[in-house]
Amino acid sequence: MRLAPSKEQTGRVVVGIAELKVSGVPEQLLVTYALGSCLGVCIYDPVARVGGLLHAMLPSAQMDPAKGRSNPARFVDTGVPTLFKQAYALGAVKERIIVSVAGGASMTAGDREDGFQIGKRNFLEFKKLLWRNGVVLRDQDVGGNISRTVSLDISTGEVRVKTGTQEYSLSRRYPR
Repeated sequence: MRLAPSKEQTGRVVVGIAELKVSGVPEQLLVTYALGSCLGVCIYDPVARVGGLLHAMLPSAQMDPAKGRSNPARFVDTGVPTLFKQAYALGAVKERIIVSVAGGASMTAGDREDGFQIGKRNFLEFKKLLWRNGVVLRDQDVGGNISRTVSLDISTGEVRVKTGTQEYSLSRRYPR
């Protein structure tokens, strides 16, 4: 039996850059803003009604292992496993988790080359990580050169993406 959430547990929960949040509170909406080259990774277990959102900045903690240990959400390769583990602690099961991702854009101005290609590298690291762990990516909105806002509705599992000009559902609603 779930207790009724307090007022502090309801509503919009902002996930900042290099942060992650997980929730089993249906009245919460996890949201992250300004995904450029960063990745917004959403996971959701429709049976446990547990979800999480990660805003990862860089592909690999190998560039700074100490920062990877102190803040795993900063990197894709350390943030994604941490996101899954925290969701498991709330009752999520790997085989039921639905994965969505947005971001990974190239945010260079005009015709300049994106020499570092952080967005592409973030998404590539993410796909490799899922593949190595036998996890399927269901929905994605990556690349391009636009900033995105991503939200995850814990009550339904719906992932919504908003750009400067439009807002749309990245995923279907899941059964309650």
